[in-house]
Amino acid sequence: MLGVMRATVLHEVRDIRLDTVDDPRLVLDTDAVVRAVASCICGSDLWPYRGENPFTQPVRIGHELVGIVEQVGSGVSTVQPGDFVIVPFAYSDNTCAVCERGVHTACLNGGYWGGDDRQGHFVDGLQGELVRVPFADGTLVKTPTTPDESLVPHLLTLADVFPTGHHAAMCAGVTTGSTVVVVGDGAVGLSAVLAAKRLGADRVVAMSRHADRQELARRFGADEIVAERGDEGAATVREIFDGIGADCVLECVGTNDSMKQALRSARPGGQIGYVGVPHGVQLNVPAMFGRNLGLKGGPAPVRAYLPELLQDVLDGVITPGDVFDLSLPLDQVAEGYRAMDERRAIKTLLTL
Repeated sequence: MLGVMRATVLHEVRDIRLDTVDDPRLVLDTDAVVRAVASCICGSDLWPYRGENPFTQPVRIGHELVGIVEQVGSGVSTVQPGDFVIVPFAYSDNTCAVCERGVHTACLNGGYWGGDDRQGHFVDGLQGELVRVPFADGTLVKTPTTPDESLVPHLLTLADVFPTGHHAAMCAGVTTGSTVVVVGDGAVGLSAVLAAKRLGADRVVAMSRHADRQELARRFGADEIVAERGDEGAATVREIFDGIGADCVLECVGTNDSMKQALRSARPGGQIGYVGVPHGVQLNVPAMFGRNLGLKGGPAPVRAYLPELLQDVLDGVITPGDVFDLSLPLDQVAEGYRAMDERRAIKTLLTL
């Protein structure tokens, strides 16, 4: 039956609606249809919401979801109806030459939610009730059993936000004994604090000016909080780390100011891992050259990281779902966007 699913649609700047749209269906043998259990709003969703990313027509939105498989195509073998699955923020075949090298977000056949796939078939956004998942075998990761409700928020973070923080730490080379600065106190920055500690960082500084986010950063393992910005913030970081700065800096915002802050906070020979979606970022390459600074990052290959991170969540080693401080039913999605836009919430979980 068509026309009965509810899905989040961005119509105009700051105009989010829950519309009735056609139900997804199996199109290719490699597809699955998944019914959402929970989804959420990402900081990167706020870029188009605020008009920073232009769009010319209403768009489906959302890219983080956990749910139950309802249907599978005849070519799908790794999941079946009834499985609880994590849906990463990009779909991928997990078999191409790029996926084999661990960069699933650049899959030769994959793509992103809320537009047409490479065959021209529409793929839903993930802030809705149902979704057609291309390359179900390559994209979906199932849990061993249907999880308890209390575990759902932690599993949901594995669709994007926690692996993105983890990617920042990996790109910056965080390892046992590293000194780390995290630029950005949004959900990704807070996740990066947790990820850095998980990887064995010795001292982690969270740059934050908001009391509630500072508190969560400390719960996630931050040893120091620096509220200053610019030259003053960089000077404070250097003072904390032997007068030279941090080994590893995790840039989790995506603005020119945040990148400048990251570069100023690294020691000579340090490495910056950047995962904030860049908006207006400019690099002073000669200055980086003079200080031997490294820069590596991009969209997190969630599918590559999922098996390792999933096990730690299932074992209770980490609780990344603590980043959710607002939970709303899907029909209040517009309030979820407003709350994050106005910084009344760090990250909004949407229940179905």
